[in-house]
Amino acid sequence: MSTQSDPEFCRLQHRGFQLFQNVMFCRSDSDGIPALRFSLGEREAALPIDAVQRELDIADDTDDGRMLAMIAGALDFVTCLRPGDKLPPEILSGAASWEPSEQHRAIASARLRLQLVAWLRADGAAFGDWGGEGRDMLALVEAPAMRASIGQALERAAQALNLPDGQAVLDQLEEVAGEVAFIEALRDRLLRPLRGMVARLRHLHSAARGDSEQRQTFTRLHLLASRALAQISGRFDELDALTGEVIAMLRNAHSQCAFIRSNRDWLYRSLRAWEDILTSWEAQDAGADEHGRRLLLRTYQFLAPRFMPVSEWNSSLREVQAPKKKVAQLVW
Repeated sequence: MSTQSDPEFCRLQHRGFQLFQNVMFCRSDSDGIPALRFSLGEREAALPIDAVQRELDIADDTDDGRMLAMIAGALDFVTCLRPGDKLPPEILSGAASWEPSEQHRAIASARLRLQLVAWLRADGAAFGDWGGEGRDMLALVEAPAMRASIGQALERAAQALNLPDGQAVLDQLEEVAGEVAFIEALRDRLLRPLRGMVARLRHLHSAARGDSEQRQTFTRLHLLASRALAQISGRFDELDALTGEVIAMLRNAHSQCAFIRSNRDWLYRSLRAWEDILTSWEAQDAGADEHGRRLLLRTYQFLAPRFMPVSEWNSSLREVQAPKKKVAQLVW
């Protein structure tokens, strides 16, 4: 039976997969590589998906080869997959497997309406001059004067876009806002907690003036976390720039929505990787006690392989493998 006829479910036809018990696909705990887990007697075994594919001689262009590639991609969005499970919609249709809140939908709609007013005014007044926080935007769009300006902007946009009326523009705007709502949710769940973590590291760095080893620890952590923040905030800056050119965005709504979805998925994958670390930073203080030291070490172990230049990372590995006689409180 071909998987091609029913590709939305996790199904593999090679008889080799029938030999395993309690099969599931998930990412390896050690390195995050997509892996096949199964029971081997009383023990559990795990093999990288690409190694399994190689050993079973499954070609990439076969039904099972394509399914394994889809499973590997699906693990960016779900924790695990078992045979018969439905693949996440990100893999099947490009839709999201999660939903933003109603508040985030309202914020996205408000953001785009305000950008439309900024376009109408064409006086150099940037959206940022009005305040970019969600609550500020929600309050602003409800002000009587702003509601009138939004109505005028919709009518003017209808002329610019060759649409019948302002309602047609609003319908198109709300369709795009449905995609932007996911970005607003990720701004709250990923960007703001990460900014908070970096701010706390900056404070710890400033407070460690009298301890050179501790200061060095916080210097390294703050540098790595700042690199991470720059990378992630850069994605949000790109998306904000896109919504800032609201008329151009509406002229090419289909391609712009695809761009938003691509960044949505990248940011969501980032959130899944960061979530445990960010939750820990929100739940406890990183300081001189044992819990704080463990959090600092976990944070470094998360950041270093992702954001440290290769030459520095290799040097740090050599230090760990062959430590000097004097060992710092936290060994990198």
